Amino acid sequence: MTKAELVNTISTKLGTEKGDTQKVVEAFMHEIRSAMYKGDNVYLRGFGSFIIKTRAAKTGRNISKNTAIEIPAHNIPAFKPSKTFTEKVKTKVAVNNN
Repeated sequence: MTKAELVNTISTKLGTEKGDTQKVVEAFMHEIRSAMYKGDNVYLRGFGSFIIKTRAAKTGRNISKNTAIEIPAHNIPAFKPSKTFTEKVKTKVAVNNN
C-alpha cells in the first residue's frame, strides 16, 4: 500500500476530503520524524513503536580496492510492532513461499 492508497482508503472510510486526509497523514509522519530527530522514541499502543537503534562501530571492506574501512557508530530508525499486531499478522496473512 502506498501513501496515496492509504490516504484514499482513510478518506473513503471517514467520508472526508482527500486533501484534508493527506494533510493529516503528512502531519502524522512529520511529528514522528520530528520526535525521532530529537532522539525520542514514539510509542503507539496496540500498533508499535518507532525507535532509534544504535549500531556499533565496525570494520568493513571496500571490495573494489581490497582495503579495510572503519564504519563509525551510528543511529538508525526502526519500527517494532506490538505483540498484538504481530500475532494478528501471523494468524491472518498467508505465508508467501517465493
